[in-house]
Amino acid sequence: MCSETTRILIDAGLSGRETVRRLDQIGEKPSDFQAICLTHEHSDHIVGLGVLHSRFGVDLYANSGTMEAIQRVPKMRRLKWHVFTTGSAFEIGDLILEPFAVPHDAYEPVGFIVSSGDTRIGIVTDMGMCTHLIRERLKSCQVLVVESNHDEQLLLDAKRPWYLKQRISGRHGHLSNKRAAEMIVDVASSHLICVFLSHLSLDCNSPDLALKTTRNALKLHGHQHVQVSLTYPDQISEIWSG
Repeated sequence: MCSETTRILIDAGLSGRETVRRLDQIGEKPSDFQAICLTHEHSDHIVGLGVLHSRFGVDLYANSGTMEAIQRVPKMRRLKWHVFTTGSAFEIGDLILEPFAVPHDAYEPVGFIVSSGDTRIGIVTDMGMCTHLIRERLKSCQVLVVESNHDEQLLLDAKRPWYLKQRISGRHGHLSNKRAAEMIVDVASSHLICVFLSHLSLDCNSPDLALKTTRNALKLHGHQHVQVSLTYPDQISEIWSG
């Protein structure tokens, strides 16, 4: 995420090498980034953390719960941190970040509102349900990056242990396409320009299902002006420029 003077990453879920490769595809270098701001400590959000911090000098930001959870990993005990407080805004360069609590099975998971001038971007990628707090934070955003993890029927039919299906569909698991679409409709307004659907399951979802569910819900409620795009595990997404 970039402004004219500041560059940050939300999470570091790709390896250091893959992160460098993806940034190169959009003409960016990791050494030009000021910070990585973490939503939570799960492995698919911190894989590249050590390399980006030690090799390229990117500062690390997390709340105390996330930092302490990561410090339990032996190879990450010596990382240096900037600690923020969930619910309190902080600044990095000309960006203002507002971390807010989300329900997920991690120590202190958060979403972020990132703003610069009049532009507000809401990012919430792992949550089992949408709370009143989340809805209030996402209202008035121009861009949303939102989890649309699974199709409910595909999850039910998947060859996965029952306990895992319960975890994914539970109140501290992940949002289904249906629940994500409902949340997006709830917070949509004339201000909303673009939605990126993220964290799609490879075996319990499909890009077409995720897109169709959200697009149909927005159309049904008169929000045809909102563009809906995908993020991908193996390639860069479309780039939104405000």
